[in-house]
Amino acid sequence: MTEFDHDTAVEQLTENSFRGFVDPGWNIGDNPNGGYLLSLVTSAVAAVVPHPDPLSITTHFLRPGIAGTHCEIEVDLVRTGRTMSTVKATMRQEGKIRLEVLAAYGDLSQVVGIDSEISLLRPDIPPPGDCIPRTGDLQGIDIALVSKLDARLHPEHLVPGKSGVAQLAGWVRLNDDQAPDSRSLLLFCDCFPPSPFGRIGAVGWVPTIELTVHVRRRPAPGWIQSSFQTDDLCDGRMVESGCLWDSRGELVAQSRQIGLVRQS
Repeated sequence: MTEFDHDTAVEQLTENSFRGFVDPGWNIGDNPNGGYLLSLVTSAVAAVVPHPDPLSITTHFLRPGIAGTHCEIEVDLVRTGRTMSTVKATMRQEGKIRLEVLAAYGDLSQVVGIDSEISLLRPDIPPPGDCIPRTGDLQGIDIALVSKLDARLHPEHLVPGKSGVAQLAGWVRLNDDQAPDSRSLLLFCDCFPPSPFGRIGAVGWVPTIELTVHVRRRPAPGWIQSSFQTDDLCDGRMVESGCLWDSRGELVAQSRQIGLVRQS
């Protein structure tokens, strides 16, 4: 079992209830990364839903997760059809809801409509070997997450506030060389520094209020190229959009989230 699969494994208690453990190795500061918490939930969902791939998944983060303790996950299969299933899930810790998830699942290997493609082209950035690994020093906080995955930043986006634009680009992969799949893309959409970093300078932990990810294709093995930008920042509330491309240059996921940008 790979490290990611081990750290997101859940135990099935009943038909719709599961128990997992929130590993502190995925923390940003004192808090578990939101994409990692979502990965625990999708492990439980995968045991219930008959379709293999998350197509659209929206997560509301009601409270921070608690690292080093167990969590309970309830899954409700709302509807199942020939090409798609709809599912709801809730994560609780210490009796309080931490995450609420609503998702559509399907099979990305199946053609369900017209045979035509329109897609976003992958931008040119330096290769992974010329990009800089993410560290906690960039945001002034401890980031245990970087021991689990390898996130590398475009050199021009590395110094807080230097680029003058609220945008980050780079590459990401799991440290144990596990090939990316449709589920790990959800994690990769939430593992980079917040995009206002490039314009306003260092910020600490930026808690997510809501994150939506659309998975477009199953990724090929190798690095995932990432691009995130702030669409709007007002009174400490940020709207950020992102795109992921695989090693073939195919768009594999898009994301949009609202988060809180606080003082570091």
